[in-house]
Amino acid sequence: MRSSTPRETTLGELRTSGHVQRPVKAEIRHNLLARLKSGQARFPGVVGFDDTVLPHLERALIAGHDLVLLGERGQGKTRLIRTIAGLLDEWTPVVAGCEINDHPYAPVCVRCRRLAAEAGDDLPVAWKHRDERFGEKLATPDTSVGDLIGDVDPIKVAEGRTLGDPETVHYGLVPRTNRGVFAINELPDLAERIQVSLLNVLEERDVQIRGYALRLPLDVLLVASANPEDYTNRGRIITPLKDRFGAEIRTHYPLTLDTELDLIRQEADLPDFGGRPAEVPDHLIEVIARFTRLARESNAVDARSGVSARFALAGTETVAAGAVRRAAITGEDHAVARVADLPAVVPTLMGKVEFEVSEEGREQEVLEHLLRRATAETFRRSLGGADLAGLLDKFDAGEIVESGELVPAAELLRRVGPVPGLAKIMERLELAGESPGQAAAALEFALEGLFLTRRLSKDSTGAPGDGTATYRT
Repeated sequence: MRSSTPRETTLGELRTSGHVQRPVKAEIRHNLLARLKSGQARFPGVVGFDDTVLPHLERALIAGHDLVLLGERGQGKTRLIRTIAGLLDEWTPVVAGCEINDHPYAPVCVRCRRLAAEAGDDLPVAWKHRDERFGEKLATPDTSVGDLIGDVDPIKVAEGRTLGDPETVHYGLVPRTNRGVFAINELPDLAERIQVSLLNVLEERDVQIRGYALRLPLDVLLVASANPEDYTNRGRIITPLKDRFGAEIRTHYPLTLDTELDLIRQEADLPDFGGRPAEVPDHLIEVIARFTRLARESNAVDARSGVSARFALAGTETVAAGAVRRAAITGEDHAVARVADLPAVVPTLMGKVEFEVSEEGREQEVLEHLLRRATAETFRRSLGGADLAGLLDKFDAGEIVESGELVPAAELLRRVGPVPGLAKIMERLELAGESPGQAAAALEFALEGLFLTRRLSKDSTGAPGDGTATYRT
């Protein structure tokens, strides 16, 4: 929540208030150290990096280094970069109307220097929130020097100013983020001749625009992200530019299952139904987390490309969407995901994984196998030692149970009938409620686990997401 904007509106009032000017890197260092001392969260929303990436990042920021975050896709590099802006002061003064956020104490552009000389202590001051001091550019092959640094503005020239007038310059994204944090995502994708334009920004801290005799000292923290060069054959970071970054920091995927689960719970955007989000029980989130980790470890998947965290998030959201679809079609009051919603994630996620050439044509088979393994591992952990005799007894008596993505929870419970020990199963799966949806989710998971551990058989028909599953002995 933002605090109110400071009251000072002129340079004289700003001086009277006792405001002290600090370079942006000193500002970040000061605020980071204050958070470290107080134990306050330094990078809110970043999961799984506390003992690995964040110590390196904190050292780089304390040292005042521009930096590159290097890692495979979907490791949270962009999220981490955006949290750095949260270390800036909440409000900072700028010369009112300045395109490059000049500080009133020491303006650097021609316009603001002229205004400061004319107005003195009456120089108008505006305030910028830290959210407005973050700039970002996705490096694409068509990015130009004008986009990043600046170019001549033909409209200003047409207004009658001479071509050599520095005020005819239209500033690019980097100067417009002066006194802030500027991020370049996927830096190797930036053409090498364009990367050269950043050399002065990183070393001399100024910009050069065409033939202008213009020295514009910038106060900016430059942060870039990149994939490892052995994977992104599209380009590379040129050696002189790489040398000018003070720190290179490697990111990684979640190291533990618990971290993977925390990340999914925090980031998944579940669809609403009936005024509340669809419910994805913890055991299904664990299946998707294990599925993601198995895909990363699989020899069939290209390890250089990685398996993004977005794989797990999209899987969880797809499972929730399946529950919402079922509820809408069948008239259920609340959408609760079940095992029947899992098969649909395979075709949904296939495009997020790059397979080894030797696996061509087997992509769906590979993912289906990994999903079954993930389900079986989750079953062994959660219900491996549970007493499922009450459920198995029904099948020993010759019972057959048909389930499926469009079978309502109440109907599934009716088909199975009373199950001794169902409350214990729900307790072990941490399903605290007593809704039919939760009971059906627990029951169907137990049935699937018994099938995967070869205590029941199953016949599946239809397409993933619309098929049926018949459980029998």
